[in-house]
Amino acid sequence: MNGYCLITFKSITYAMQFEKLMKSNNIEFKLIPVPRSISASCGMCGKFDMDKKDIILELCDKNNIIYEKTYEFYN
Repeated sequence: MNGYCLITFKSITYAMQFEKLMKSNNIEFKLIPVPRSISASCGMCGKFDMDKKDIILELCDKNNIIYEKTYEFYN
C-alpha cells in the first residue's frame, strides 16, 4: 500500500534537528508547513514515504528528537 507520513514536532528546534538527522542518514524527506487540520504545533512537519516510518522513528528515538505525533495518509 502506498502512502506517506507526516511527523509533527513540539518546537522548530526539533524540526531542524530532524532535518539534520535525515540529511546525515541520506533519508529522503521534506519539511513542509503543518496542515492546520492536523495540528497547530511549531508550524513545520516532516513528510516521508510510509515505508521509511519505522527506521525514521527509530532514528528519532536514538537521537533524542522529540516529536508529537505521526500521521499516515494513503494514496
